[in-house]
Amino acid sequence: MSLAHILGFPRLGPDREFKKALEAYWKGSLSQQALCDVGKDLRMRAWSAQKAAGLDLVTVGDFAWYDHVLETSALLGVVPPRFEWQGPEVDLDTFFRMARGVAPTGKATHACEMTKWFDTNYHYIVPEFHKGQRFAISSPRLFEDVAEASAAGFPVKAALLGPLTYLWLGKTKGEDFDRLSLLPDLLPVYQQVLKRLADLGVAWVQIDEPALVLDLPKAWTDAYPKAYEGLSAAGPRLLLTTYFESLGANRELACKLPTAGLHIDLVRGADQLPAVLKALPSDKLLSVGVVDGRNIWRADLEAALKVLRAAQGHKGGLAVASSCSLLHVPVDLMREQRLDAEIRSWLAFATQKMAEVGLLKRALDEGDAAIAQALEESRRVAQDRKSSKRIHDAAVKARVAAVQPADAARKQAFAKRRPLQRAHLNLPMFPTTTIGSFPQTNEIRTARRDFKAGRISAAEYEERMRAEIALAVRKQEEIGLDVLVHGEAERNDMVEYFGEQLQGFAFTDYGWVQSYGSRAVKPPIIFGDVSRPKPMTVEWAKYAQSLTKRPMKGMLTGPVTILQWSFVRNDQARADTALQIAFAIRDEVCDLERAGIRVIQIDEPAVREGLPLRREDHKAYLAWAVRAFRVSSAGVGDETQIHTHMCYAEFNDIIEAVAEMDADVITIETSRSDMELLDAFVNFHYPNEIGPGVYDIHSPRVPSTEEMVRLMRKAEKVLPPEHLWVNPDCGLKTRGWPETESALRHMVEAAESLRKTRANAP
Repeated sequence: MSLAHILGFPRLGPDREFKKALEAYWKGSLSQQALCDVGKDLRMRAWSAQKAAGLDLVTVGDFAWYDHVLETSALLGVVPPRFEWQGPEVDLDTFFRMARGVAPTGKATHACEMTKWFDTNYHYIVPEFHKGQRFAISSPRLFEDVAEASAAGFPVKAALLGPLTYLWLGKTKGEDFDRLSLLPDLLPVYQQVLKRLADLGVAWVQIDEPALVLDLPKAWTDAYPKAYEGLSAAGPRLLLTTYFESLGANRELACKLPTAGLHIDLVRGADQLPAVLKALPSDKLLSVGVVDGRNIWRADLEAALKVLRAAQGHKGGLAVASSCSLLHVPVDLMREQRLDAEIRSWLAFATQKMAEVGLLKRALDEGDAAIAQALEESRRVAQDRKSSKRIHDAAVKARVAAVQPADAARKQAFAKRRPLQRAHLNLPMFPTTTIGSFPQTNEIRTARRDFKAGRISAAEYEERMRAEIALAVRKQEEIGLDVLVHGEAERNDMVEYFGEQLQGFAFTDYGWVQSYGSRAVKPPIIFGDVSRPKPMTVEWAKYAQSLTKRPMKGMLTGPVTILQWSFVRNDQARADTALQIAFAIRDEVCDLERAGIRVIQIDEPAVREGLPLRREDHKAYLAWAVRAFRVSSAGVGDETQIHTHMCYAEFNDIIEAVAEMDADVITIETSRSDMELLDAFVNFHYPNEIGPGVYDIHSPRVPSTEEMVRLMRKAEKVLPPEHLWVNPDCGLKTRGWPETESALRHMVEAAESLRKTRANAP
């Protein structure tokens, strides 16, 4: 008999109960006990859904109050000194201060750094390790969840982030040292965790080591065998879990580690099964991820069964699973009653994916006849999607096929463009700007809801949005910013807004996915060829520019980010889809320039996120990603200044590609890392202009002018001052106006201080 399980379930809840409860607690309108009650209800519903889907093991430990890596830091007592934690337990507000800088109780301070979880749009809080770091079990939440699930009668499989991946994801702070040197002190605490889980009756522990799909240094791969000798003796059976890529060079290592089982991702690493079957000892359980945990397309059950039957003879047993945690997909497709019926038939969300796992297990154990109706429906849906006339557009394909090198090149090099832009825009040294969005107030959200529900007309909605734009422009002029934005009041999301106006996209009502903490996004679905029927932002930008004599930035989302932050069709190469989007954005850029907008920002925060996990695949990806951006931006004259924005990413691996994108100005997130991310730009001698973010917009804390000046002084030491801009880390849509205005006034004061110092310099 085979087993069936998933690697994790979404935390948000079908109606974003998680988000609403968290934000209410942070605002003080919900008690901590009430918050915990919401969490318990969400966990119980997730476990019940897994059992109802026919899964043999129910995953416990995947629930996290902000992020599962931060939960691991709390479990292990890894709290940076600035949080003044006294122990013995990491209370919930210390946990939230690490994530956000502030909580309902406790002293406000700098939040921990946040970055992307491998190549996904999920963010994790980066562990901070200090010389002499000590570890101790410091949070009861994992054990409480296990006890809760066991008491309710669920067959528990505990989920735990593995020690080597945890260390790999962290950073050293203060005195530099090798974080791998912390492993001998960390392992005994992991052993204690596993023993406590065994004492609670846990038979299987899913121990996640996705770092094994990376190109790890030899010292790190050498550390695995000894580490797992001790962990495997601690009590429960360990299912070593990998995902997001094939094991590659680490295949023999992963197969031979002393664990009771191994999970592999056969969606992202489809070709690795034969080699894994050959290397895996016959007494180990093999868990195969054949249901895609990162995309929303319905599984081809027949194709999945073919893969599973190739592994069915493995003597150690077979487990059917999702490729990775279902955290990355929405909760339940059944909520989507307004979605086009044909497109809806092609999809599966987390609840449906669990059902697919259960069906595949039944077919393995009982034969195809046991799921004959489901198999027939799967075949029909696959054929319908393949033959649908809605997917293909001959004109779009012809335009992409005819792309020329000249389509991806500005007329002159940056060194010649720069003086033309400076003269045209008349900007001071250290020009100030923001990243694009301003607070999405209750009034804005109410107007959008009323318009979508038909309670107000299009004319009334436009009038309200124009009033919000005028307010944003007036506030920016009062604050003294140099390059303004219209504030994006009319936009629901930086990707969804554009997708709604492009051909080839579909949208959901409840397709929310957690990005970090309480932040949820609703990714569009790219189901067909992409084109732009008409201008998307031009009228809003023209109106905003009419209100001021200062330069107004046109605000667009770039092709790679639209691709990465959507659920993308899997029937053609991602590079081709990216280029289709690039031409659509190019048309918008050219229309903005014709409308008199001479500063245009094309945000690409997801370029680093999309970097393949293996170095051997970097070159090909970066080539098409850079080409897509350049195609989108290269249709304008030299006087038009092109900006781009990137955030929450490490740039060392892509710095040459960032330069090849040839944006006139790049703004980046650097405040959480205390300007550490600038090192990549320094060592490479980045040629164009750069705006290192001077304050963290994801924290409600308002930094002082002096803090911002200090950060810019650090930037001045390593980059040419005449190339520096002053700006926040990211957009301001999640903040309120009072804190936004205060922070921006401090930012303008910081820029003025820098100018005075520079003017008085000998």
